[in-house]
Amino acid sequence: MGWKEKFEETKNELRGLNGTVPDITKAFGGLGKAVKQAEALDEKTKEFVALGIAVHVKCEACIMFHVEALIRCGATREEVAETVGVAIQMGGGPAMMYGAKALECFDEFSA
Repeated sequence: MGWKEKFEETKNELRGLNGTVPDITKAFGGLGKAVKQAEALDEKTKEFVALGIAVHVKCEACIMFHVEALIRCGATREEVAETVGVAIQMGGGPAMMYGAKALECFDEFSA
């Protein structure tokens, strides 16, 4: 299964969760909106931070959402690769494996 198919499957799973616990998912969505508001850091920079954390904690679903947001923000492959590099520095071998997934996801979503 490719990244695009995984992404659609994940979004469908989240729709099911939204229907089951709507107050919780709405509150979490509000947190995301508040965090993305540009203040000292713009949205793109915050998405790079989020991607680095997603790689470090080995969350494929998080990687997909933050890669998609970074593409929307105009991130380049080189910027994503450098973000992955920082995550590898902080997370070692496991982060390297998920960093490769993040770059592969970026390539597929950007195609």
